[in-house]
Amino acid sequence: MGLSVTISAAAAQDAEQILKLQYLCYQSEAELYGDWSIEPLTQPLDAVRAELADGHCLVARLGDEVVASVRARTDEDGTVHIAKLIVHPRMRRHGIGGRLLDAIERHFAAADTAPKRFQLFTGHRSEGNLRLYRAKGYAQVGAREIGPRPTLVTLEKAA
Repeated sequence: MGLSVTISAAAAQDAEQILKLQYLCYQSEAELYGDWSIEPLTQPLDAVRAELADGHCLVARLGDEVVASVRARTDEDGTVHIAKLIVHPRMRRHGIGGRLLDAIERHFAAADTAPKRFQLFTGHRSEGNLRLYRAKGYAQVGAREIGPRPTLVTLEKAA
């Protein structure tokens, strides 16, 4: 499939499109775990705006439409926390998620203060996510149950 998808830094005005895409993308996760109260489905627009202002967010666009996104921030220990890697359901399995993950890693690796590691998490049943992250060099470093929700699997790789 010849997709002309471009990746760039998100702008503040992208927050609403990102939130709508996030809501669409996390429907399958909610169904997989039988939990529609997961944070990506209940997050208000102001919280998305705050995440965009606090860290770094990339979007993938097909024309003017935001079809994928990823957010990340660095903590004081030099860990880059990557979160909410989302790809529109109709655009999945075309390499966009992997391209976004590579791009966010490159962004932080080029920063003045080089990160020590990249870290992310996903649910234990989210096989597609786990497969992508492992293919990109991430290894499981932990897991924790969070009540009736999924077990969160933490994966990490050295920067």
